[in-house]
Amino acid sequence: MRDEAGTQSLASLGALFLRIGCTSFGGYMSMVSVMQNAVVAQRRLLTDRDVLDGVTLASILPGPVAINTVAYVGYRLRGAAGALVCVSAAVLPAFVLMVSLAALYVRWGRLPQVDRLFLGIMPAVAAVILAAAVRMCRVSVRGQREALLAGAAVALLLSCSGLLVTFAVVVAAALAGRLWFRDDGLAPAPAPVPAAAPAAAPGKAAFLFATPVLLLPLVGGQAALLAKLLAAFAGMSLLMFGGGYVSIPVLQHAVVDGYGWVTAREFADAMAMTQLTPGPVLIGAAFIGMKAGGLAGAVAATVGVFAPTAALMVGCAQWLHRWYASEAVRAAMRGVRAAGAGMVIAAAFTIGKMAAPTWASLLLFVLALVLLLRWRIEAFWVVPLCGAIGFFLL
Repeated sequence: MRDEAGTQSLASLGALFLRIGCTSFGGYMSMVSVMQNAVVAQRRLLTDRDVLDGVTLASILPGPVAINTVAYVGYRLRGAAGALVCVSAAVLPAFVLMVSLAALYVRWGRLPQVDRLFLGIMPAVAAVILAAAVRMCRVSVRGQREALLAGAAVALLLSCSGLLVTFAVVVAAALAGRLWFRDDGLAPAPAPVPAAAPAAAPGKAAFLFATPVLLLPLVGGQAALLAKLLAAFAGMSLLMFGGGYVSIPVLQHAVVDGYGWVTAREFADAMAMTQLTPGPVLIGAAFIGMKAGGLAGAVAATVGVFAPTAALMVGCAQWLHRWYASEAVRAAMRGVRAAGAGMVIAAAFTIGKMAAPTWASLLLFVLALVLLLRWRIEAFWVVPLCGAIGFFLL
């Protein structure tokens, strides 16, 4: 369905990205690939180059690459309103499933049978995160300096805890990257100049993505908690460079050590549940919000973790070429990506320590890692398989 101007209608965009969100199992590249097939190959709404431009910009901005790319594509199709509709529709299926799993977990999570199931899932989740780290290292760690940044990030995050440590790693890596890589000729080439995008002001995008804040007074006495959830996750989202898995240590330090909204075990279980849902790993924010403030808390946390970076993506879309053409920016992001790979390795160790210290856990970890890296089986299948095996072994 198209509107009178011949452009894709918001309703049809919402329906399209709802289908994309329902079928995007297997990580951020799965969502990007499904979106490329639907938007470019089947409907020819944009070109492959347009989608690549979105991935390029999403890779150098904070937040989940897939959802930020969705925001870019929606912006290119229908401006800021299109970005809001596409992001909301793409996130909705994962949000509904995560909230449902969280509700079941709150009611049944302490049953011995469920605990045994999660004992099998934990090693698999650690393997999923480590496999993501391996893939990131293949792309981001290309020399001794990148390896040094990745190793330093691992050492710091495993020896120290706290959101400030994570923030310091990101800042230090950006400064080191700008110093080490600016003049070595290895920074990636500038992105191509994108085709003209809709002339929507960045302020309009920020307003549209911030509209849920206006609804907080309607929830009465819970408004203070919801505002805190919204602000906390919004702040964290702006520190998440390098994709969803890099966000795991940021989230853990904040919601476990800082705010105490969930325990370390509950956080690990939330990360396990994200592997059973479509969409980004950051949908785990819905679980944390649900534990802290019920359904309204889940909404506040989810809006907080996705909306700021999506709005930033839309605001920066008009300056894609000038932004990415900056040699200093590309060099800094090269350092951040290398450290980000180390942060993901540290997250794998952190989650892995919560698995049962038995030979069966080690066996499940190795099995999951082989399935993910050697046979390239999606995490959506690997995690429940290991959970079922662990149910009988552990």
